[in-house]
Amino acid sequence: MLAHLRVQNLGVLGDVAIDPSPGLTVVTGETGAGKTLLVGGLRLILGERPDPAAVGPLGDQAQADGLFVTEDHEIGVTRIVPRDGRSRCLLDGATVSTGTASEVVGQLVEIVAQHDQLSLRRPSQVLTLVDDCLDVEGEAALEAYRTAWSSLQELEQRRRSIGVDPLGMARELDLLRYQVSEIDGAGLQAGEDEALEAEAARLRNREEIAEHLSESARLIRGLADDGGEVVSRLRKVSSLDPEAATVAERAEGLAAGIVDLSSEIRDAIEGLDVDPRRQEEVESRLTMIGDLKRKYGRTLDEVLDYGRQATERAEELASLTEDTDRFEEMVGTARRELAQTAQVLRQARRDAARRLVSGASEHLAALGMESATLDVRLDEISPGPVGGDRAELWFSSDSRLEAAPLSTTASGGELSRLVLAVRLATRSPASTTLVFDEVDAGVGGATALALGRMLAELATGSQILCVTHLAQVAARADAHYAIERDGPVAGVRRVTGDSRLAELARMIAGSPESGPGRRTARELLDAAKGE
Repeated sequence: MLAHLRVQNLGVLGDVAIDPSPGLTVVTGETGAGKTLLVGGLRLILGERPDPAAVGPLGDQAQADGLFVTEDHEIGVTRIVPRDGRSRCLLDGATVSTGTASEVVGQLVEIVAQHDQLSLRRPSQVLTLVDDCLDVEGEAALEAYRTAWSSLQELEQRRRSIGVDPLGMARELDLLRYQVSEIDGAGLQAGEDEALEAEAARLRNREEIAEHLSESARLIRGLADDGGEVVSRLRKVSSLDPEAATVAERAEGLAAGIVDLSSEIRDAIEGLDVDPRRQEEVESRLTMIGDLKRKYGRTLDEVLDYGRQATERAEELASLTEDTDRFEEMVGTARRELAQTAQVLRQARRDAARRLVSGASEHLAALGMESATLDVRLDEISPGPVGGDRAELWFSSDSRLEAAPLSTTASGGELSRLVLAVRLATRSPASTTLVFDEVDAGVGGATALALGRMLAELATGSQILCVTHLAQVAARADAHYAIERDGPVAGVRRVTGDSRLAELARMIAGSPESGPGRRTARELLDAAKGE
């Protein structure tokens, strides 16, 4: 419940405050006095975007304070709007974001204003009104649909994250598999290219090498013969002169080395005697390695590293392809589940629409529109975040006339009553305060009396705050506040007793001193007390 509302320097409002009754509270005043600005202050508290141009002449900022009372505790909210700069919001004295404050108190108040006439023409708003009339099973169906929609969106997002181009991914996988097969099929070994290049050089110069080796073998045979003679003589010297033993040993070592060298040369000559096809094999192998280097790396190590990376990527893509196929199946299942929940929700909405029409029609009858017809048309559309339905209000002021979309029919007075009827039929049980901001435009006579009775009856179970120009409504109030303008600034006062009688007379006859106006005002007050 809204226990206190204070608005400072907002438009023409100076420093005004009201303490709404738990029942019906009305705010009245001359046109332009600032009645709607009082509701504007409440809107600021509830989180509406501020307009710095609305800051009044009494300072550099406007401020709205609200005190809400729930079963558990009191909640204080302050909204400060500077002429320049960002607005600030306080919740129980602590600075918070506007969104935070709105989440706390936004559900406690529901405001119905003249612009709601336009909202009733929007299919999205009509669908929201229908959903407000869902029963427990219908609310479960709506929640099931939202869950199914969220699951589908999550699956599609995950599917997009693993590859938005399945065909491109398949082409990449085929290419990688070919590259891996080509590299693995080559049976490459680290350092192999260097060994092959050395072997190829030897094979290409085999004849010249053989010539030099043969001549070397011939020369070294001579050295071997001469070396043997040298060793024999130095041994004789060492037998005659022991100090020459070291020289003899060195000669023996040289002679042995010549013999080993001769053996190695012979082996080298024999090694040149290879299969003539070996050179072709080596050259072919080097050509193949060169081709792989041109494709995958400047060195053999880079080729091998690319092969390992390609293998890993191919395995990853293969896994992703399996995931894609699996997600396609999961997405298909999720879409079918969404379609099923949409059908269940659609039926629940049809039932809710009938309840909305029935309740609103009763209120319309009470407001003097007994012969009016109202219908909610539900059309199936592609599923979206709120369902697969499009809702539209169809209306006729007389049952003898053909109903048409609300966007093409209904006068201003009819729309005002229609707004009241629909909002009363769909008001949220969670809202402890219902605010009507001059939605009674175009209403008068017996309809105004019916509207007053309706709001008074409604106020027995909810707190109602109504900005009105109808004396028939104001006479039913438990608390009556009048906004009065004095030059550029407007103030507010609670009217009781004779001052209330005078305000009602002003509303009826244009003058607070009007005799007929006062008599009519008294009749309205007596009638309200008598019922």
